[in-house]
Amino acid sequence: MDIDVSTGSAREVDPATGLRAVVALHRLVERVEATYVAAARQAGWSWERIGEALGVTRQSVFAKHGKQDGRV
Repeated sequence: MDIDVSTGSAREVDPATGLRAVVALHRLVERVEATYVAAARQAGWSWERIGEALGVTRQSVFAKHGKQDGRV
């Protein structure tokens, strides 16, 4: 697959291959995010601070990750 990140264009003979790659990347990002959110909570970070670091609201990060946090 040839991806030009600067323009967002991807040239792929089979779009299914590219789309499977996107799914795999989304899953990886979700796992990495959950790992670091958990680490931040264990380090005493507030939901507001985590949200700011991720560029989202504290409410959205709590809604997404709050149930995994034993300290809710």
